[in-house]
Amino acid sequence: MDNVRDIMRSPERVLNSLNEHSKDSSYKFERLYRILFNEELFYVAYQKIASNGGSTTKGSDGRSIDEMSLARIETLIASLKDESYQPHPSRRVHIPKKNGKTRPLGIPAFEDKLVQEVVRMILEAIYEGHFETTSHGFRPKRSCHTALLHIQKTFSGAKWFIEGDIKGFFDNIDHDVLVGILRERISDDRFIRLIRKFLKAGYVEDWTFHNTYSGMPQGGIVSPILANIYLDKLDKYVKEYIRHFDMGTKRRPGKESNDLANERKRTVRKLKKIKDGTEKAALVARLKAIEQERAAFPSGDEMDGSYRRLKYIRYADDFILGVIGSKEDALRIKEDIKSFLSESLALELSEEKTLITHTGKSAKFLGYEITVTRNNHQRRDVQGRLRRTYGKRVRLNVSMATLRDKLLEYGAMEIKLRNGKEIWKPKCRSGLIFNDDLEILDRYNRETVGFCNYYLIANNCVVLHNFRYIMEYSMYKTFAGKYRSTVRKINKKYRLSKLFTVKYEQKGVIKSRTFYKTSFKRRTTAFNGSCDIEPYSIADVSRTNLTDRLKAEKCELCGATGKLIMHHVRNLKDLKGKESWKRLMSARKRKTIALCPSCHRLRHLGKV
Repeated sequence: MDNVRDIMRSPERVLNSLNEHSKDSSYKFERLYRILFNEELFYVAYQKIASNGGSTTKGSDGRSIDEMSLARIETLIASLKDESYQPHPSRRVHIPKKNGKTRPLGIPAFEDKLVQEVVRMILEAIYEGHFETTSHGFRPKRSCHTALLHIQKTFSGAKWFIEGDIKGFFDNIDHDVLVGILRERISDDRFIRLIRKFLKAGYVEDWTFHNTYSGMPQGGIVSPILANIYLDKLDKYVKEYIRHFDMGTKRRPGKESNDLANERKRTVRKLKKIKDGTEKAALVARLKAIEQERAAFPSGDEMDGSYRRLKYIRYADDFILGVIGSKEDALRIKEDIKSFLSESLALELSEEKTLITHTGKSAKFLGYEITVTRNNHQRRDVQGRLRRTYGKRVRLNVSMATLRDKLLEYGAMEIKLRNGKEIWKPKCRSGLIFNDDLEILDRYNRETVGFCNYYLIANNCVVLHNFRYIMEYSMYKTFAGKYRSTVRKINKKYRLSKLFTVKYEQKGVIKSRTFYKTSFKRRTTAFNGSCDIEPYSIADVSRTNLTDRLKAEKCELCGATGKLIMHHVRNLKDLKGKESWKRLMSARKRKTIALCPSCHRLRHLGKV
């Protein structure tokens, strides 16, 4: 019989207990499945999913978060208890990629999202503390920015990049290999069977059901952490590989640097013996010249075969390695990783896309172009000696091609050729001219801020001015197209204190919003809001506002007591009409309202 105490414990205590046990790497978890009977964990999952804009999207069963009730959770838990629970196939849609192709995305049914979120919290409590620091994808307090900045910090001096690309990773995950990895720490057949159910659930596309014999749906809540558990084996393999690959404590002195150091010693000795002022001045001048020349050369011999280093970073299924060593070393590393992926994880390393690139040229990772450049800027150290400021440091760049592709994707510009040279011209986005002024401004702000914030850690982030300029003038042209006016007249109409400003009314008060302006000063730390997963899982899993409102059993429209149903809308601006429930939601600025069955029925009939 399942332990009632575990079922009733608070989410904080449940997850903290898992986390504590996970610190013992030999500990095996035997009774995880019963945690899925804890209603409070499902309330936390409900609140988390409700905060996601996609929660109102319907799954293959035709249901969404709308019409949520405590009874739905109770029914779901009952089906888990007798193991009759069966995930619905995900609804597959295709979303565009930067290269013009599409990526399949699976949209789970809402009940499946709830179960997956609870499973995700359980797995995170067990595995998060054991993941390697080189893994940055879909983890608390980590993001693309933390991965890129870690590369900038640790790849200094690298001579070769290995750009890793696993062929069709999410489609080719071997279910048996994954289950085998899970069984190393989890000894609970019911929990493992549940994971298998998710993996085997299949998907629906164009009204046709497809089985899944391998792979994992992109879009599933539990997919990212299962992917990290799978590829943690790669992280640990590379960590051990580095331990054997790295060699030497420091490079032997370079010939040029060594020759100049010896010349300096001879010159200093000679200087001590010379009395003649003219000859002395000449030797002092030579010493200064030697300092300048030494600072221009690396102190260590870059061809020193007895000194090697290997660095590695992974984000989801993308990874990159930096090699201080020969090209032969890089080729051997690539082949060794290819063999490990094939033999241990049943994955294939793409020969065409796994590139070995000299660090003087750019490698591509997470949308950035990465190079290692020699910088001969000089400064004096505390002892007054000239030193190069940077040496061979990593640069993170955003390419003009990246700006161009995003602006074309948004439809914000057109390209004209003049004397064989591209000329970027902002253009009106005719698809937006039927939106109201605030919606147009918000759309441009959202797109501009999102793109610029992502690339604000680039060393050449000043080029983002080009992006913002095109977006700004595309917005002017869109407003001009909407009002059949000119850019000059639109600017005159909306300009306030030198800022493009849209005024709007809210509850009888005139408010205003302006177009995004910034200096594009480079950031050297990750954005607080850029983390893939906010670290709330254990610390903040308390009772939720939505659940409290359902448990209050008081209709928020008529005040009647009893069981309630939570109605959800995607956006407050969708609440158009004079119905009382819409007016109440608008007044409270809430995208949810808890209704009794009577009011819920009347809402569907359009009578409240």
